Amino acid sequence: MNIENEINKITSFIRNIFRDSKAKGIVVGLSGGIDSSTTAALCTRAVGKENVIGFILPCYSEESDQDDALLLIKYLGIQYKIIDVSKIYDTYLELVLEAQDVKELAKANLKPRIRMSTLYFFANQMNYLVAGTTNKSEQLLGYFTKYGDVADFYAIKHLYKKYVRLIAQFLRIPPKIIQRTSTAGLWEGQTTEGEISEQLGFSITYKELDDMLEHLEKQDFDTSDESYQRLFALVQKNTHKSQLAPALEGT
Repeated sequence: MNIENEINKITSFIRNIFRDSKAKGIVVGLSGGIDSSTTAALCTRAVGKENVIGFILPCYSEESDQDDALLLIKYLGIQYKIIDVSKIYDTYLELVLEAQDVKELAKANLKPRIRMSTLYFFANQMNYLVAGTTNKSEQLLGYFTKYGDVADFYAIKHLYKKYVRLIAQFLRIPPKIIQRTSTAGLWEGQTTEGEISEQLGFSITYKELDDMLEHLEKQDFDTSDESYQRLFALVQKNTHKSQLAPALEGT
């Protein structure tokens, strides 16, 4: 992949969306990770730093997440807001726990849904667009929160994680962010590689995962390989998360 050409293609895409929507700016939720950082950098490159606002929305998050997000903000020179949504999370759980016990996964997925609502509140208030930060690897695996990781457009959803990393390096994203362990920040100690490995039933790195997903996409793999069988099954299982909710057609 020609990195510079790819960046030009993405920034042109963002610029066209921005122009056609007649929005006044773009909001990006910043976790301190490489995906949201690269998305923010691409948006800044496309529409100018004065038209991008980074939102840091901690919810019982690691302090290092905020530190890395602020590092990115300083590097890009964009505006930002920090809003701790932990109280919203606590209040919500207090209300629903009166009626029933809550599964840990439901509690974890509540966090990105609260963040999404917060981003859209400010986007509506300011006539801004919400930038999505999901990459292709996560999209194929369904490694995101349904109706939580939503947006008005996605800058990197067509790119495997390894290509996002190359773009981040080209854009000179701070090395600390590029090199940090990928995590969705849903609970303490949670990592992307660890959770995906658990779902697959075998240990896998992000690089190995990307390579396998590419082979799946190209249908260039040994169908008798149990690792590929498990990966394919996981992709199929979560396909619904990438589709619109089904509905009957009118007569």
